[in-house]
Amino acid sequence: MKTVLRGIIAGVLGLTALAGGGALRAQEQKAAKKMKASAIKVEMIQSDEIKLPAEFQVALYEDLIQQLQKKGGFEHVYRQGDRNAANAPDLVVLHSTVQGFKEGSEMLRQVTTVAGATSITIHCVFSDKEGKSLLESDVKGKVRFFGGNLRATYDFAKKTAQIAHDNFSPTTGT
Repeated sequence: MKTVLRGIIAGVLGLTALAGGGALRAQEQKAAKKMKASAIKVEMIQSDEIKLPAEFQVALYEDLIQQLQKKGGFEHVYRQGDRNAANAPDLVVLHSTVQGFKEGSEMLRQVTTVAGATSITIHCVFSDKEGKSLLESDVKGKVRFFGGNLRATYDFAKKTAQIAHDNFSPTTGT
């Protein structure tokens, strides 16, 4: 009985070690696949087809700039129209287009906590200086339970900065 139990424990420990090693290799491969980008220029977020309230338009842009500066992993974050961006080596340009928007109700969320969600879907294209697409992703920002409607813009910005952090690095392989 003790031998069987020891065999089971040894097997579980062996599988755990293999799984941990596999996860480590996956992280190493992910780090090695990062594209080199020392700076990012954030273009104004377009919402041609979707009618977006002005406060959402401004909050999306400002939250995105702030989150990219905070955790995007870039040495410089430039705004649209900043002439210094032209001299930046390995510049990535972020173009974003609103694809969906549903403004919820803050009061309904506070009363029910299950209704009144606000969501915004934005198509993000990371490209090089010449306009060649390097990475595309649809990012959804939402606020479901508590918080103001503009919290959805913060959620979008945080997710987009994480995508940038996971895919770009000031030096390759880090």
